[in-house]
Amino acid sequence: MKTGWHFWIDRGGTFTDVVARAPDGREIVKKLLSVNPGRYDDAALEAMRLILKENDAGFADIEAVKLGTTVATNALLERKGADVVLVVTEGFGDALEIGVQARPEIFARHIVKPDLLHRGIIEARERVTAEGEVLTALDEAHARAELTRAFAEGYRAAAIACLHGWAYPAHERRLAEIAREIGFTQISVSHEISGLIKFVPRADTTVADAYLSPVLRAYIDGFAGGFGEATPPLYFMQSNGGLASAATFRGRDAVLSGPAGGVVGMTAAARRAGFDHALGFDMGGTSTDVSHYAGEFERTNETMVAGVRLSAPMLQVHTVAAGGGSICAFDGMRLRVGPHSAGADPGPACYRRGGPLTVTDCNVLLGRVRPEFFPAIFGPNADQPLDTEIVAKKFAALCAEIQAATGSMLTPEDAAEGFLRIANENMAEAIKKISIQRGYNPAEYALVAFGGAGGQHACAVADAVGVETILLHPLAGVLSAWGMGLADERTVVEETVEEKLGASDLSARAKILTAKAREQLAETESIAVTLVANLKYEGADSALPISFDSENLATAFEIEHRKRFGFIDPARAIIVASLTAEAVATQERGPSGPPSSI
Repeated sequence: MKTGWHFWIDRGGTFTDVVARAPDGREIVKKLLSVNPGRYDDAALEAMRLILKENDAGFADIEAVKLGTTVATNALLERKGADVVLVVTEGFGDALEIGVQARPEIFARHIVKPDLLHRGIIEARERVTAEGEVLTALDEAHARAELTRAFAEGYRAAAIACLHGWAYPAHERRLAEIAREIGFTQISVSHEISGLIKFVPRADTTVADAYLSPVLRAYIDGFAGGFGEATPPLYFMQSNGGLASAATFRGRDAVLSGPAGGVVGMTAAARRAGFDHALGFDMGGTSTDVSHYAGEFERTNETMVAGVRLSAPMLQVHTVAAGGGSICAFDGMRLRVGPHSAGADPGPACYRRGGPLTVTDCNVLLGRVRPEFFPAIFGPNADQPLDTEIVAKKFAALCAEIQAATGSMLTPEDAAEGFLRIANENMAEAIKKISIQRGYNPAEYALVAFGGAGGQHACAVADAVGVETILLHPLAGVLSAWGMGLADERTVVEETVEEKLGASDLSARAKILTAKAREQLAETESIAVTLVANLKYEGADSALPISFDSENLATAFEIEHRKRFGFIDPARAIIVASLTAEAVATQERGPSGPPSSI
């Protein structure tokens, strides 16, 4: 039984969406610009303050807050994290710069590498073999001297990743103890952050955690401080689709915090409408996130975000730089949409802050976005509607520019339609990538359109990919925030096995892993643990997740392998790459119906 106010918040690049449930069950929606200098410092706190004030309540009446945030993502994209010193095994100081030698643009003559997240490197004198033999004992005096020097240079965040540390973590633990004694405030250790084989992604993930966690912690402390003496329980959405308490939320789990809420909301909306196959189409102000659902969440353990390799459980979300705020321009030869966005400040031209023409302005010009139905939150006093006059003037100027450069006469409406066709094709290609290119027929799926701009483009995108059913939830405009209210507190724990199936008793390992997963959640009787064995053929690189409860793991693997790749190979041994335990603490469900006010 809910006795206080509950808030579910999605802080996006352009808008911050809030769904509130009052003690009497009413649901209230508020949408504010994420950045509005001079009006408020934090959009989420401001939205909650306004809702509570309108209902004669205060922060002390809040029972819980669930939040998805782009703070970590933005810090990664803009390279505004903490200064990190990386501690690695001697001789491997440049391993992350070398990376995996992948060349995304194979014909590019000028290779531009992403900036490394760490600024300093310490090569610890230690070495352990893959079998656990200590070739070189840890030189503690040398490590202490180097860490003391780094601390004196201003480093406060340390990432520790030793070769084979996932299996033999004694040296990593001791290095962490030394760093803690010296005074480092953020210490990320690879066997705790990503306890899997493969040194480069494990070390990369450890560095990312050390780089992002201080920024995240500063944001959480600032956000909590905004409540004054009445700070309620705070939960944050993780990249894996589950919630974490403010105390346990860390950098490696925050990169897809915002989009994850959308996936949770999308799947819940699809299930409640009777669809067990759905394609998520989340078009916001800055970007569009697409996702695939066929009865269960799809996760990936290795992904690339902003040029950084991450090895951590994440919901599989594909993002393209096409949103309501994507800038529409003429480059002298052709019309272009994105990848840059006008964001919330200055925002689209119609936002009355001197912004450029965007996809939103195209919809305004064509009458698809009506000022009388759009929140009047613009202008100096945040009480004016969208500005249609400036949109018409800017499109007229653009058409004059196009005519001067090419001799072709375009009406403003033609130009707006052209921009929208480009944006729609970009988003349709993203959906084809997660469906057709993976062997799924879009005609068998419902397209769940949500996000502030999803409804404006859903029909055109569905036509482009062959989807015949579109689902629009009553809270489609704030579905990511709605998803926060439906999410459970959860944690995912993994352990590398790398043994032939049947070579050892997996049950003992599974029992230990299950206990470890349970320990990471707050004490509650309603914890459910799901076990998965990640299997592959000997010599293969990609593993397939198979339920540990399957009657015959080998048979279940072969069925899945034939379904995914079209063949099986009975002559090859099956390898257990790793085990995954997912613990879920079921919470009281959030909102379930349409809002009482918007």
